[in-house]
Amino acid sequence: MLTVLGFAMIATFLVLIMLKKMSPIAALVLIPALFCVGVGQGAQLGDYVIEGVGKLAPTAAMLMFAIVYFGVMIDVGLFDPIVRGILRFCKADPVRVVVGTAVLAAIVSLDGDGSTTFMITVSAMYPLYKRLKMSLVVMTGVAATANGVMNTLPWGGPTARAATALKLDAADIFVPMIPALGAGLLFVFVLAYVLGRRERKRIGYLTLDEVLVPATDAVLVTTGGGKGEDGGRKTAGSAGDAPGAATGASAGEGDGFQGLDPDRATLRPRLYWFNAALTVALLAAMILELLPIPVLFLLGAALALTVNFPKTAEQKQRIAAHADNVLNVAGMVFAAAVFTGVLTGTGMVKHMADWLVGAIPAGMGPHMALVTGVLSLPLTYFMSNDGFYFGVLPVLAEAGAAHGVSPLEIARASLVGQALHMSSPLVPAVYVLVGMAKVEFGDHTRFTVKWAALTSLVVLAAGILFGII
Repeated sequence: MLTVLGFAMIATFLVLIMLKKMSPIAALVLIPALFCVGVGQGAQLGDYVIEGVGKLAPTAAMLMFAIVYFGVMIDVGLFDPIVRGILRFCKADPVRVVVGTAVLAAIVSLDGDGSTTFMITVSAMYPLYKRLKMSLVVMTGVAATANGVMNTLPWGGPTARAATALKLDAADIFVPMIPALGAGLLFVFVLAYVLGRRERKRIGYLTLDEVLVPATDAVLVTTGGGKGEDGGRKTAGSAGDAPGAATGASAGEGDGFQGLDPDRATLRPRLYWFNAALTVALLAAMILELLPIPVLFLLGAALALTVNFPKTAEQKQRIAAHADNVLNVAGMVFAAAVFTGVLTGTGMVKHMADWLVGAIPAGMGPHMALVTGVLSLPLTYFMSNDGFYFGVLPVLAEAGAAHGVSPLEIARASLVGQALHMSSPLVPAVYVLVGMAKVEFGDHTRFTVKWAALTSLVVLAAGILFGII
C-alpha cells in the first residue's frame, strides 16, 4: 500500500507542476501533507516535517549565503572577464551560445558544488539568452545535465557516498569510470550543438553589436531569416519584440545587460584580485573540507560584504538586491523538506525501494551491475542521494555478490543516473538554477528529463562497451 501511495504522491506532484496547476512550493508542502493524512499518519506530520527541515537546514543556509556571496562577486565585477570571453567565443551565434553554456557549466562543476555551478553559469549566460531571445529552458537543461555528469567527481558527493556505503576506495570507483563519464560529457556537448542548431533555425543567425553595453543601446542584426524575422535590422526593445525580450529594463528587472554594464556603481576594480583570491580560497576550502560548506559561505559572504562595501547602508543595499533569490531558494528548500520528510517518515521511500529491488527477476542476478545502472535513473530521481546510496545500493551489492558480481562494478553502475538526478525536485540546487534563470520548474522538468535520461543511458552504454560495468 505504501509503495503505491509513494509512487502516486510523486506522480501527482510532477503532473501538477508540469501542468502548472500548482506552484512548486505549494505542491511540495500540500501534496505530501494530504498523502500523510491519507495513510493515517497525520498525527506524525509535524515530526516528519521537523525532521526533514533539520536535515535540509544546513543546505538552506549554504544556499542563502552562497547566493549572497556570488551575488556580491557579480556586483563587483569578478566574473565580467569570464563573461566577455564567453561572449567573444559565442559571437551571438545560438549554436556557440548553447555549446558555451555546456562548456562553462562543466568547467565550473569542477568545484563539486551544483549551486555554485548554476549561479556562475546563469549569471554569465542569462543576459545573452535574453538579448538573443533564446529559450531559457535550453540553458537550464544543458547546464543541469552537464553538471550532473560532472557531479560524479570524488568530491562531488555520489562517488564518496557509494564508497562509504560499500566500504570501497573512491578512486577505485571513479578512475575506471572516466572513459564512460567522458562519453557522457561528450554527448552533452553534442546535444548542446544540436539544441543550438534548433535555436538558430528558430530565431535566425544573429550578430550582436556593442554587446557589453546596456540593453537600450544594443542592436540585433538578423541574417538568417528566423521565425518571425524578415532578415532586416532590428533594434532590441522596439515595437514588435516578442514577450520577454530585452527592453532596456532598469536594474532589478533583470532583462537587460545590467550585470555587464561597465559603469555600474557596484564595481570594485581595485579589489579584483582580492575577490579572485577570496573565491579561489573559498572553493579550495570546500574541496578540502576544512569547514562545513554553510560555515564557509557564511564567513565568505560576511567578508566579501565588509571589504567591498564598508558602509553599512551599502551592505544593506546589496543584501536587499539579492533578497528575492535568497527567499525563493530558501523557501523552496524548506518546502522540499516537507516532501522528503513525509516520504521518509511514513516509510514510503523504503517500501518503494524494496519493491523495485524485489521486482528484479532471479535470472538477472549475474547482470546486477546493469540492473543497478538502469535502476539508478528512477531511484536517484525520486530519492535523495543519501537514500539511494545508503539504503538501496548495499542491497543491490549484496544481491550482486551472491552471483559473483564485484561491489566495484555495482558502485560504478550506481553513478550512471547522476545526469538525471540533478534535475530532481529533491535536489535543492535545481531551484537555484530555475530561480535565477526565471524558468518555471515544470517547464524545466518537461524539457530536461528526456535529455538527461538519454545522457545517463549513454554513460551506461559506454561503461558496458568499455568493460567498466
